[in-house]
Amino acid sequence: MRQIDLHKLADDARFNRFHGLVLFWCALIIVFDGYDLSVVGIALPSIMKKMGVDATNAGFMVSSALFGMMFGAIFMGTIADRIGRRWAIAICVGLFSVFTACAGLAEDAIAFSAMRFLAGLGIGGVMPNVVAQMTEYSPKKIRATLVTLMFSGYAVGGMIAAILGKGLIESYGWQSVFFAAGLPVLLIPFILKSVPESMPFLLAQGRTEELKKIASRLDPSYTPQATDRLAVPAKDRADSAPIKHLFFDGRGFSTVMFWIAFFMCLFMVFALSSWLTKLMASAGYSLGSALTFVLVLNAGAMVGAIAGGWLADRFHIKYVLAGMYALAAVSLTLLGYKMPTPVLFILIGLAGASTIGTQIVANAYTGQYYPMAVRATGLGWALGVGRSGAILAPIVIGVLVGMNLPLHQNFIAIAIPAVIGMVAVLLIQHDRSASVLKAEAAPALGKVAAGVSGTAGS
Repeated sequence: MRQIDLHKLADDARFNRFHGLVLFWCALIIVFDGYDLSVVGIALPSIMKKMGVDATNAGFMVSSALFGMMFGAIFMGTIADRIGRRWAIAICVGLFSVFTACAGLAEDAIAFSAMRFLAGLGIGGVMPNVVAQMTEYSPKKIRATLVTLMFSGYAVGGMIAAILGKGLIESYGWQSVFFAAGLPVLLIPFILKSVPESMPFLLAQGRTEELKKIASRLDPSYTPQATDRLAVPAKDRADSAPIKHLFFDGRGFSTVMFWIAFFMCLFMVFALSSWLTKLMASAGYSLGSALTFVLVLNAGAMVGAIAGGWLADRFHIKYVLAGMYALAAVSLTLLGYKMPTPVLFILIGLAGASTIGTQIVANAYTGQYYPMAVRATGLGWALGVGRSGAILAPIVIGVLVGMNLPLHQNFIAIAIPAVIGMVAVLLIQHDRSASVLKAEAAPALGKVAAGVSGTAGS
């Protein structure tokens, strides 16, 4: 009888068509997710004018989706470890597609906010699941690169929203960009058919044959045999209480540091995505120019995410992430000052790379930090707690905009969380991560195996 370590099989596999399929579906889902999230910031000036709301109330309208995202990340991230990641992802796609489209039918701020809250459940819930999925199935040597490449779809979604926003809002009104968000619901049957299920979940369900098929696609050199015993390390096995494992093996302090880092980064991300268009318009730029800044912000995010993932696979991911927070503090502070337009574009690109890009790398780090069976739970809770920063950001910056403060003071308020986030990342105890503990356990397991083999031969 052979015992197949699924975790090691995934770690050592070479990138192949199966990995490309997982990357394609996860990235495509994140593109739609990014569009749904960015579309409000694109349409916000038009919505404020149409519904007659001030900056403070507009901040609350934007935060309604973020409030939903907080619950969605925690609930759908945790429930995925119980019902399976594939169904959790499909449910989330349905939620954010249908209710973002419904927001286009709203005629007042209350109805709009209610639809955005429901959409937020799906927007927030899908993120921890696709990151956990990509982390689980990626080869170890390129794991951070693949996760950040997949999550750069978020920036692509934001760029699509900015490009479509320019034409659709002027020609058909702000509602049109929301109606376009309903199209992904058509992909749900294909998602259920094409996206593989989580390996620890299949193992816990006793679905051995399905698991063997996935294992053979994961590593084509593996040929399933009837007597094979598939397994994952004890720390990676799914159980009925995944939340408690976030605080096991000395991970409690670092779990809190992740939560603080996510809070600060998501504050910056949603302050920019919600108010950059309005801030730039108030600084004298036309709506078209302000939307171009959003496009540059998301292009910078995509470059920053991919470059950050590449660096994280070659250097220590913790220090790469801390450096990205430091870059955010500098670039955001400088954005508040007058400068030539080409320099301003560069700074906005750097701001995108070091805020949205930083969050994507932080997602990758969190996915690697926790054991396989609780990755969705760990990332879901980090994103869920972090969403409180996302909720506060549009409100806080909305109040500041309403006070007519100088432009540089608004950007300093967005930059301060970057410094706090950097400190939190530096305090994370990397030696408690699942990858390090697994590496430390490997020699001991080898000695045990050798002892068993020697006993059998005597």
